[in-house]
Amino acid sequence: MDLFSQIENNEREEILALRKELVEANHKYYVENAPTLSDYEFDQKLRRLQDLEALHPDMFDPKSPTQHVGSDLNAPESVSLEDGAKSAYSLEVKGKGKGFEQVAHKYPMLSLSNSYSREEIADWISKLPADVEIVCELKFDGLSISLWYENGKLTKALTRGDGVKGDNVVENIKTIAAIPQHIGAVSDRGISRREARGVPTFVELRGEVLLPWAAFERLNKEREEQEEALFANPRNAASGTLKLQDSQEVARRGLDCYLYYMLGENLPANTHYERLEIAKQWGFNISDAVKVCHGLDEVMEYIAYWDVERKNLPVATDGIVLKVNDLATQEELGYTAKSPRWAIAYKFPAEKQLTRLNAITYQVGRTGVVTPVANLEPVQLSGTTVQRATLHNEDFIRQLEIREGDMVWVEKGGEIIPKVVGREAPLSGSLEDGASAYSLEVKGEEYTFPTNCPECGAKLVRVEGEAAWRCPNEASCPPQIKGKMEHFVSRKAMNIDGLGSETIDLLYSQRLLKNIADIYALRQENIACQERLGEKSAQNILAGIEASKQVPWARVLFALGIRMVGETTAKKIAKRFPSIDQLQWATEEQLTSIDDVGEQIAKNVIAYFNDLGNLEIISRLREAGVQMESTEEEQIPQSNLLEGKSIVVSGVFAKHSRDEYKAMIEAHGGKNVGSVSKKTSFILAGENMGPEKRKKAENLGVEILTEEEFLKLINN
Repeated sequence: MDLFSQIENNEREEILALRKELVEANHKYYVENAPTLSDYEFDQKLRRLQDLEALHPDMFDPKSPTQHVGSDLNAPESVSLEDGAKSAYSLEVKGKGKGFEQVAHKYPMLSLSNSYSREEIADWISKLPADVEIVCELKFDGLSISLWYENGKLTKALTRGDGVKGDNVVENIKTIAAIPQHIGAVSDRGISRREARGVPTFVELRGEVLLPWAAFERLNKEREEQEEALFANPRNAASGTLKLQDSQEVARRGLDCYLYYMLGENLPANTHYERLEIAKQWGFNISDAVKVCHGLDEVMEYIAYWDVERKNLPVATDGIVLKVNDLATQEELGYTAKSPRWAIAYKFPAEKQLTRLNAITYQVGRTGVVTPVANLEPVQLSGTTVQRATLHNEDFIRQLEIREGDMVWVEKGGEIIPKVVGREAPLSGSLEDGASAYSLEVKGEEYTFPTNCPECGAKLVRVEGEAAWRCPNEASCPPQIKGKMEHFVSRKAMNIDGLGSETIDLLYSQRLLKNIADIYALRQENIACQERLGEKSAQNILAGIEASKQVPWARVLFALGIRMVGETTAKKIAKRFPSIDQLQWATEEQLTSIDDVGEQIAKNVIAYFNDLGNLEIISRLREAGVQMESTEEEQIPQSNLLEGKSIVVSGVFAKHSRDEYKAMIEAHGGKNVGSVSKKTSFILAGENMGPEKRKKAENLGVEILTEEEFLKLINN
């Protein structure tokens, strides 16, 4: 075989390999919300595939990733791309469908072409008609949604899907306060039809559903406490949330939405910017950053400004979107198979730094999961010093071929979470970084995950299908014991003040605490004599312990720390099994009949009650007076007094906790929302209410109730 033929064969093989890799990456990103490639890596591979396919037109395949957008459809699918020599590759993608109705888009929902350099932006602008206006917008890092309004009423909400059809998630979308369920109606939005400039019979609004940083951090903290897999970024979290079957859980997570486009026939206005202004009048969120620019210089000035200022925003952004403003010009420019020619996205480069991995250490969580941690040579990243970053699990380390002593690339996911994203191949010489000189010649020994628990020495186990190694020694492994106690006393569980991690660690070291039941055996004289405590601390701790005996059964169940039984799942299980005696004898079939309780959760619950040590602890908790069953009040909703009302709870309260007030709202038929909008019925405000919430409420005319006023309202 001559050299030319060899090159041609290699390119054909590369085409097949890239197609398979990109199909897999699309599925991981859109369906599993577990991206394996960065946006930049994906786009570079896609461009390479496009170039190779152009060189080999006989290899054209309509199923190629270059010919369609990635799909977020949740129905079970099997993608087989076998087609003779032209596309001899295959990928089986199987998943459990979520049961959402699939609806065809009225207008194809395409993706945008991405660029990573200002030269590419300049080239795109140079091909546009002279003196064309360009609308610059922030590219929010969420997922696209298509909202259908018929006669002013929200009727459908479709995900992008495969661009041709999408999942209808309208019931979950209705939980987002930023999305009006009606537009142009006086009774709903306080806007007259005249002010709304004539709401069309049908109009489609496209927007980006996202999870603000604060909500993302709260959600990941909750998942970390439950030792559940963390969301990689707000986009993955928003996508996973929107596909949940439980609308109440969707509402709790606090999604937001920004509108970016309007579609339909006989719509008002002739420019994209004017339509956004009209949508704002209809009650939609439109970013204040939207700006009409003239020429390359203004566009570049906009990009430079937001490349810095975006880090101060409450939501994640990953670039800038440029759109031709004039709608007639948009129509003239038209579309490619995958994207509009009249729009392009500029992606901000992720900030990365190279530093040395000094050592890999291990953390043992309360459920026994052993997590490897990268201990790094300190490095400045996005204005902060980074010294530690998670390495997730053994598979992640092996995939990157990381060894102690390696130079590794670290970036901040969404400018917040430090993560190791790759390693630099060892080279001869040194890397100068200010006063630091790193030798690249040193290569550590091949990585091996420990076979024994780093804390107690027990033999580690790895369950088939799971990435994590676990220590099975629940009864004697110190981090697990202390972790279970810390979880038990936490605010959303038993809420015992004074028993923080340091105090628990101290009492554990003095052998006063060996398990959660020992908490109720503590005596004042035993606590008061400890270093850093004293009589007053002892009194506060004992008062908190006594108060915890009134904590409702659902929170007690959550506090027990059963693997994968988080706060929301515990509520659902407690509703189905209103006493621990009933739950103890529950079958797998009975448990899996509960919403969001899968086979693995059911097995974990059954295993918990099959453990004699756990049964002894439950017996001691019961004897101590801990609530092991629901009261009649808890089992029956109190009223529909607040039905249809969206309520924001903000501030610090004297008589009840925020969580307790939220439970009261739900018990009376109301809905808890996280942000203030025109749809907010009222705000329940305690001390130190957020000033931004107060200001927005006053501007919108939203009623603010005190703690006393709210209690009077629901007790009348």
